[in-house]
Amino acid sequence: GDKALFDLEPHERALAGLFLAFQSPPAIAGVSNLDFLRAIYNAQRRSREEPELDVIEFYGLVTEKLTQLKVNPDFLNRNVNEGFSGGERKRNEMLQMSVLEPKLAILDEIDSGLDIDALKDVADAIDRVRSLDDGKRSLLVVTHFERFLQYINADYVHVMHRGRIIKSGGRELANRLDAEGYDWVLKECG
Repeated sequence: GDKALFDLEPHERALAGLFLAFQSPPAIAGVSNLDFLRAIYNAQRRSREEPELDVIEFYGLVTEKLTQLKVNPDFLNRNVNEGFSGGERKRNEMLQMSVLEPKLAILDEIDSGLDIDALKDVADAIDRVRSLDDGKRSLLVVTHFERFLQYINADYVHVMHRGRIIKSGGRELANRLDAEGYDWVLKECG
């Protein structure tokens, strides 16, 4: 049903199906990725009054996601984002999103600091979550790099300036931004 997200605590927002990928995700010392992912996944299941998955059941689910995302299974034994490179942190967030299958995912500059291979892997992860679409999922991808739009299949492209949307379109807008940059939009709509 309809929920006023601003009235909810962060964990309640997550249980309602909201996922936020940070530009610079924090590290959580002493907590393995496997334990973290299982805890958040089972919290989601409890909120839907579904039985929790035990370690073996969850390991089967998460290793399938790791394979899809091209992430080494050793990743699960590492502490959450501790000592991770920028690309590893972004892949970890994509793994979290893939496991949780949120209704709304907000990906804040998920492409920043990534090399071309990591960029393509993140785009693939985004498209995989979109492929789960049953008409009840949305992804909001915030980027400053129009080049990233070549790798994701965006339904809509919006250009924001000073806190408001000044231009909207589809793939054609992304292509024009890639070819011409943003100056023309600011002149036209600024």
